Order: sequence, then structure tokens, then C-alpha cells
Amino acid sequence: MISRINISIELFEDEYLNQFYPLIETRPLGELRMGIYSNSERWMQFISGKVNHQTRLYLKSLFPPLAEEGALQVNACVIPDQRFADSVSVLKPNECLWQSGRVLASFVPLDKAKGIDLVNIEYEGDLIVLKHITDLFLLNDKVIRHDFENFRIRTGQTLSAGNILVGPDSNLFISPGAKVNASIINTETGPVYIGHGAEVMEGSMIRGPFVLGDHSTLKMGAKVYGATTIGPHCKIGGEVSNSVISGFSNKAHDGFLGNSVLGEWCNLGADTNNSNLKNNYGSVSLWNKVKGDFDDTGLIFCGLMMGDHSKCGINTMFNTGTVVSTCCNLFGGGYMPRFVPSFSWGGSEGLIQYNFEKAIETASMVMERRQMVLDQDYKEVLWKVFEESHTDKIKP
Repeated sequence: MISRINISIELFEDEYLNQFYPLIETRPLGELRMGIYSNSERWMQFISGKVNHQTRLYLKSLFPPLAEEGALQVNACVIPDQRFADSVSVLKPNECLWQSGRVLASFVPLDKAKGIDLVNIEYEGDLIVLKHITDLFLLNDKVIRHDFENFRIRTGQTLSAGNILVGPDSNLFISPGAKVNASIINTETGPVYIGHGAEVMEGSMIRGPFVLGDHSTLKMGAKVYGATTIGPHCKIGGEVSNSVISGFSNKAHDGFLGNSVLGEWCNLGADTNNSNLKNNYGSVSLWNKVKGDFDDTGLIFCGLMMGDHSKCGINTMFNTGTVVSTCCNLFGGGYMPRFVPSFSWGGSEGLIQYNFEKAIETASMVMERRQMVLDQDYKEVLWKVFEESHTDKIKP
């Protein structure tokens, strides 16, 4: 049972921020999605106050800070539970919770934020704390189970006749307004959560843990292996395994996506496939923004990391451990480069700079299809990403 606490918090970013590139180019760490929610959404269920972000200057127009006395600072990488929320709520001015050398939360009044000595309190509870973008799929099993047990609404729909359920019905939650027809759902392997207004079309096969976000669609004959999260307003088809798709993104056709993370407003063309395992079963390297080079992840399974507003044409192939940054337009034969900078246009035969205004025009049209507007504040955020990615700038 969740006990709501009357506090306000700001989610701060620590030294692990750039390990979540490219998703953090367009949003604070606390807005990254895994499990059923983002961390800002989780905290809203624990507290009755406000949640906002201490983030980079260029993002503050979209995510303004609270700028009020009494707000507690909480690490955006901590997946909160009731015990942690309770511990944060009783922090006194100048006190700090930490664990394994990493600050988890602190209470520093605004008028005393500089030149103070914090009282360090070691947090002894078990926590899920993120360190790298690959944690979004590696730890998604734990986080889906965490969210399912802690936050789900207890009154859902009964699975309708014509579907097949393998496993306990207590591990299945179908939100009001969702539709599930002529599909097979296996909850023996983990919980399955179907969001409000979502639809699972005929012939879909699901193995938990699995989350289908609000107003998302699993298309006919889709095959989904856990642990997979599909955010709100997505259309997903083909085969997906152990991946996180943040929201407003489409993989609507056949093709494989595995051990991957997609941002918002992405689109994968028909028969797009990614490799998640090297032919020699060796450890996968991934582009590291801090090093400016590829870095060994120590993982055997690792697929595609794609930033917001990036898209690819039909029959696109992504190699093991590929990073595609923000606002990229990829097409053509052969494997795409394993690192694609933001605002890139092209494919295996070469990349050029994507004209900023043309990229914005496309992004605007995509958002308008979902009754959303790419406003000036958002445009300025994307311009900042563009500036940092290319030296030949086109003024917006």
C-alpha cells in the first residue's frame, strides 16, 4: 500500500549522466522510461507535492526547476520504493543519503546551497540504481515487477474469451479501455501490464514481463519476449525481445528488435532488423560519449540505442552495439555505421549533415499526427543538440 508523502522533490543528474547518451540529449535523466513509468511519474505516486528536475541549462525551458524552499534533491537514477521515499521525506537540512559512494538524496536549502558541510547518512536498504543506458533493458525485468506490485490500479478488466492465458491471472493487468483479442499471453515468466486505451490485436504472442503503454498498439501476429516495455502511443509489430521503446515511436512491421532502447518519435521502416549477438559470441562494444570512442560493455547481448526523432527506411540493418543519436534519417543497403552522430542523413555509403530546418519540418509533421506541437522551446533544445553535433551550423 503506497503512503503518499507531502514533500516536493527535484531529480538531479550526477556523474553518470553521459552514460545514457543519446537519450539524455533531449530530456532529463528522470524522464527516461523503463518498467511501467519514468522516475518522475513514479515519484508522483509517492508524494503529494511537485516533482521537477535539476538539469542542464538548455533543457530548463522545457523542464523548469521548482525554485522553492523545502524541495528535496533526489538522484534521478534511483528507482524509488516506499522505504526510500520515507527515508527521503525525513531528511533534515544539510543531510544527505548515500550508498556505495554515490549520493542518493539530500536536503539543501536554497539559501545555503554553497559552502556547506553535509551530514552523510548511509542508506542500507536494497535499491535499483541505474548506471548505464544498457541498464534500461538489463534491469527492466526487475523494474517491471517492482512497478507491477507497487503501483498498478487494482481494478482492471478480465481477459475476454477467445484469448489464451498461460500462467496466473494475478500476473495480468488490463487497464480500463484496453482491448485484447485472440492472443496468447504467458504470465508464468512475469507480469503483463496493458495500459489504458491500448490494443493487442489478433494473433499476438506475449511472454512477460511486458508493458504496453497507454494508447499503444501491438499489431496482428506480433511476438514479444520479456522483459520488454513499450511506452505510450506506440505501434509495434514483428518480433521484439528485452527492449525498451520510450513512447510515440513505431516499429509497425515485421523485423527483429532485441536488447535495444529507442527514444521518442522514432520510426523503424518495414523489415528493419538489428543484431544483438556477435557471430563470435564476443563482448559487445558501444559508443561512449565520455571517451569519444567505443567501449567494451562486457555484454554478449546488446543491440540498438536510438535517440529521439530518428528514423530508418525499409530493410535497414543495424549491427550489434549500434548507437544512433538524435534526429537522424537513415536509409540504403548494408549495415548502418555503428555510431551515427545527431542530425545525420545517409547510411552505409556515408553520412552528411541533416539540414536543421528540414529535420524540424519532419519532426513537426510527425508530432502533429499525434495532436502535439513542436514549439519554440522544443526547437531550441533540438538546435542545441544540432550545435553540439556539427560545426557547419544552419541558424534556425
